[in-house]
Amino acid sequence: MNEADALELIRSAIWTIIVGSGPAVGAAMVVGLVIALFQALTQIQETTLTFVPKIVVIFLVLTVGAPFIGGQIYAFTERVYARIEKGF
Repeated sequence: MNEADALELIRSAIWTIIVGSGPAVGAAMVVGLVIALFQALTQIQETTLTFVPKIVVIFLVLTVGAPFIGGQIYAFTERVYARIEKGF
């Protein structure tokens, strides 16, 4: 394995992490913006109002998106094992 192969493997791993975590992070951002807008409009500054809905939405997104995330990790693992098998 040379430097180019190692960098390609690291790039692929980072991309898999970004794609796998993207839906949960995106949902948390959207919920955070909605809650921040709600708090700004109503001037309710309750601390738990920001955390509880985000936790619930992240849990739901991870539950619904688990097959997608698992598929991404599985595909990456197959690519890594294929490289090991070929001797790269």
